[in-house]
Amino acid sequence: MNTTQLDRIRTGKGFIAALDQSGGSTPNALLQYGIKQDSYSNEEEMYALVHEMRTRIIKSFAFDSQYILGAILFENTMDRSIDGQFTADYLWEKKGIVPFLKVDKGLADLENGVQL
Repeated sequence: MNTTQLDRIRTGKGFIAALDQSGGSTPNALLQYGIKQDSYSNEEEMYALVHEMRTRIIKSFAFDSQYILGAILFENTMDRSIDGQFTADYLWEKKGIVPFLKVDKGLADLENGVQL
């Protein structure tokens, strides 16, 4: 356990940013960002686009540890990198923001008229 990160969450001021759209909500998040579904042809291209979006957010001067304690990340984002560092490492080492892994897998496929 990283006790420095734990102490930051325990005593710091700020909020936890949610950067954790998963498969079910990602197309709508991209659409809200101005990227239509015909801009990508498969899930990998979709996730690459959403990672580009998250990277721009994370690298923004406004995304700063003065206001943000932590960031919730989707598993796919944790596996990707920013400027040659894994996203979680970049958040902590470059921004001073504690990374959190979202542990659910998002929405299941539609089955019998129901989506869980």
